[in-house]
Amino acid sequence: MSAVPPEIADWFSGRGWRVRRHQAEMLAASDAGKHAMLVADTGAGKTLAGFLPTLAAFTPSRIADGARPEGLHTLYISPLKALAHDVQRNLVTPVEEMGLDIRVETRSGDTSSDKKRRQRSKPPNVLLTTPESLSLLLSYPESFDLFAGLKRVVVDEVHAFATQKRGDMLALSLSRLQAIAPSMQRAALSATVADPEAFQGWVAPWGDIDQVELVIGEEGAEPQVEILLPDEERVPWGGHAATWSIPQLYGRIRKNRTTLVFTNTRFLAEYIFQHLWDANHDNLPIGIHHGSLSKEARRKVEAAMAAGELRALVCTASLDLGVDWGDIDLVVQMGAPKGSSRLLQRIGRANHRLDSPSRALLVPGNRFEFLEATAARDAVKEGMRDGEDFRPGGLDVLAQHVMACACAAPFDEAALLREIRSCLPYAGVDESVWGRVLEFVATGGYALRAYDKFKRITKDGDGLWRLSHPEHAHRHRMNAGIILDAEMLEVRFRNGRSLGKVEERFAASLRPGDTFQFSGVNVEVEQLKDMELIVRASAKSAMIPSYGGLRLPLTTHLADRVRTMLTDRAGWARFPDDVREWLEVQDWRSHLPGPDNLLVESFPHAKRHYTVYYTFVGWNANQSLGMLITKRMDEMGLMPGGFVANDYSLAVWGLKPVTDPAPLLSPDILTEEFIDWVQDSHLLRRAFREVAVIGGLVERQHPGKRKTGRQVTFSTDLIYDVLRKYEPDHVLIEAAWADARARMTDIGRLGDLLDTAAEKLDFVELDRVSPLAVPVMVMIGRESVPQGAQDDELLLEAESLAGAAMRVDGVPEESDRSN
Repeated sequence: MSAVPPEIADWFSGRGWRVRRHQAEMLAASDAGKHAMLVADTGAGKTLAGFLPTLAAFTPSRIADGARPEGLHTLYISPLKALAHDVQRNLVTPVEEMGLDIRVETRSGDTSSDKKRRQRSKPPNVLLTTPESLSLLLSYPESFDLFAGLKRVVVDEVHAFATQKRGDMLALSLSRLQAIAPSMQRAALSATVADPEAFQGWVAPWGDIDQVELVIGEEGAEPQVEILLPDEERVPWGGHAATWSIPQLYGRIRKNRTTLVFTNTRFLAEYIFQHLWDANHDNLPIGIHHGSLSKEARRKVEAAMAAGELRALVCTASLDLGVDWGDIDLVVQMGAPKGSSRLLQRIGRANHRLDSPSRALLVPGNRFEFLEATAARDAVKEGMRDGEDFRPGGLDVLAQHVMACACAAPFDEAALLREIRSCLPYAGVDESVWGRVLEFVATGGYALRAYDKFKRITKDGDGLWRLSHPEHAHRHRMNAGIILDAEMLEVRFRNGRSLGKVEERFAASLRPGDTFQFSGVNVEVEQLKDMELIVRASAKSAMIPSYGGLRLPLTTHLADRVRTMLTDRAGWARFPDDVREWLEVQDWRSHLPGPDNLLVESFPHAKRHYTVYYTFVGWNANQSLGMLITKRMDEMGLMPGGFVANDYSLAVWGLKPVTDPAPLLSPDILTEEFIDWVQDSHLLRRAFREVAVIGGLVERQHPGKRKTGRQVTFSTDLIYDVLRKYEPDHVLIEAAWADARARMTDIGRLGDLLDTAAEKLDFVELDRVSPLAVPVMVMIGRESVPQGAQDDELLLEAESLAGAAMRVDGVPEESDRSN
């Protein structure tokens, strides 16, 4: 193993630390000329391990001739801007204390244009940035000189985006960097990778995992995970906000130095923050942090946390990753964690030290969430991870990358194709697909080629592709990116102070005098003007905006664990009495869903006939299945009335009973009803809007102005209608279908579910609602209501339903039939 330079070894020992094995192995891999993939627990010094070869390169003991490395040496890629700033703060300390001559800077969308311009001509030695900012850097002609001497790229929290479109973009950027600097080394870091070998393939040029050293970190102290239960030991039937826990949660905050409270949505963060503030009789400093807050507000909160000035911080996934606050002694997860890796990531925010156990408190909102929390706690104890599978790269992202390359310099299509194929997401791109992507970037496609605005690149006499007009480079840089949020409006006081942003559709529903709560402040609307919502502070009670962000998906791994727990009757003894009784009465009156069957129940209720499918495939897939089943019910004359879904089940009702669900679950529903539904609904249009923006067909921003979400939708709808009619096999229609199948409808999980139904469908007919159906039944009529807004009313209805569900008449009343 390589010797650690004495300057670095002395710095560690001076702090009472030691260079850990995995840190030394990362340095040895670099010295051996290999790429590396580090999987180590949070608090194990992952980021420092990734930078160790960089620090070593600048130590006097390794600079033989006394000449320090010049220019850009190391790129650090982070999924979050906040993480890049945090790493800069933590990296500068060892650099200064070791006396190393290293200039470290960050670059993101928040960086000033003057600083960005200076970084291209006089780069720092270490640049901390995001995938989007790197892609933009590669679109400049100076990029070839800027990156020619690049020695190292460190990708932090690689699990957070490698399997998504941001990962596609970064993989393409890495392939371009490797072409510019062939000797460049890659290093990826993660605490929660379920399949390290798959990620080795993503890191490796040409997918050659033998080029990538897999480094496994030293084991840390086992986390201490507790599930909070109501004082009277009654876990709620329904609801998600877990507001029942506020008094107990506030008590924990008072007893601990600093508590981090995670929620799964921005709405819930605001909702829980307000409830905690109402309970805050000691006037403790409690903050809030989520992605819709202004940059200034987020930085202020982050600085306060770093300085130890807050007793508690309520937050969302905006703080899932990496931000290093070592003084947090308790992490709270409100609601279900949705995945063991996500829970591990969040638990890791407590202590952030390898040798001290992290303490976490899980707060379930209802009984299914209790089971999910228990499954997640068991998975953490066993060290089991979960995550998304890799899939082929998006063609819209590929089109954006082609345009970025053209902005930097003319390119040869064969050479660029070889470069693109060297990264895992695009290894399978063939000549036909490549030709269609080039044709799209060059003309917009067959149906749009008559319009000059879509002609962005052209082939010159030398056979090279180049920009058809220099103006396209500026337009590309204004519009490039992958993250497409709902259109947002600035919320400002009249004096100009910004509070953050809210969705355009929410702002459009407000009138002068309306009040809402944002950033922990009650505000009253004065006017909506020029894409800004002008407000003033208000003493009136407020309604809370519902930020329509993505729901966190329930992972397959955690879903399987919950289903296994349901059939492990001996294991029920560890559950609270009311949860155990819930399952026992379900087992007596009906059946239980297991890991290898699909339970379907049918029963009458309130003059309607209900069918409940216990799928455990997540809200997104259940929502899709509800659309398809009601469509088929209509065709079969069953007169469907509607459906409601949660992560675990789907309840469908109608005027006629379902006596045989098998025809409703036939696999051909994914080839007939699915295609009709996606094409006839706005799903494909919505998907097309996103790929059209990412692929550069429609621009969100022009010099001096920005299109509203309504204008972008109008533009993409017109183009979509033209392509559907005249070029249905257009490359962006194909990309939109891929998104509609995978991301928007979760078609893969639906396919697996229907396969299970075909093999083992367990159908039970009952005379009234079952215990297991109560949590989804109480959501009927409230599926569009923000979670938490009607929890009290919902709980009252749950108790009424539960009375019928839990009544035991001595003998099971069902006549059942298994298919």
